[in-house]
Amino acid sequence: MRTAETRLVLDTNTLISRMLVPRGTAGRAVDKALAEGVLLASEETLTELADVLSRPKFNPYVSVEARRQFLELLGGVVRMIPIQHRIQACRDPKDDRLLHVALNGEAQCLITGDQDLLVLGSSFRQRHGLHILSPADYLALVVP
Repeated sequence: MRTAETRLVLDTNTLISRMLVPRGTAGRAVDKALAEGVLLASEETLTELADVLSRPKFNPYVSVEARRQFLELLGGVVRMIPIQHRIQACRDPKDDRLLHVALNGEAQCLITGDQDLLVLGSSFRQRHGLHILSPADYLALVVP
């Protein structure tokens, strides 16, 4: 899957897991993606991440300032993708926004822990050339 420029989409739950447990599986997958590829996002996906991170339930685990810095750093490294084409493929329509970023940005991989996306699997890869992988499967694929 490695190309001159591997383009990847990381879903909200994977990014939040990275923030909460940096050395966990999702954290290692995010770090690997940052080191080896270009992260893609849209205004909609970054807004969703900001909305989720603003929830008070994260206060005991991560300071508001750390969450703000995380968003700022992420915003500085992602490539923003304008969404020109939309599809309806996921059983949870809210998750289609990640597919929109991946397809419009010609991503090779979408890393997610969301079963509504993971279930699309090989059939989606055959039709659209997009690998939809869990963080663990992504690490197994790219880590020697």
